[in-house]
Amino acid sequence: MAHNGHRLSAKKFALHFAEMVVAMAVGMVVLHPVWMFALDALGAAALMHNPYTGALIMATNMTVAMSAWMKFRGHRWRPIAEMGAAMYVPFLVLFVPLALELIDTGTLMLWGHLLMLPAMAVAMLLRPHEYAHC
Repeated sequence: MAHNGHRLSAKKFALHFAEMVVAMAVGMVVLHPVWMFALDALGAAALMHNPYTGALIMATNMTVAMSAWMKFRGHRWRPIAEMGAAMYVPFLVLFVPLALELIDTGTLMLWGHLLMLPAMAVAMLLRPHEYAHC
């Protein structure tokens, strides 16, 4: 499939996906202690242990790092925002069964993270030329 004279590459698409997953992991590792320090200093460390705020903080950590990487790679703000939404939407959807006590916190975290991957893929597939150009 060609667009504007550029050939789409499944390899580049997959590599870009992997780069974003690595950036997300870096964001979790690097930013988690920052949140812990800041929340502890504010007397609000319990927010990290609340499943709702904890999940949103973790999604934020991943979004910040991934967004920075995407901006470095030259992406426009709209695809960055779409990819950011892919970090939050799985958790937001899972908050309903969590509130109804149909799932526990561990299930929230496991499925929230697993569902991010297809959510990211969907965001990428909306703009294949953004992620798979040569």
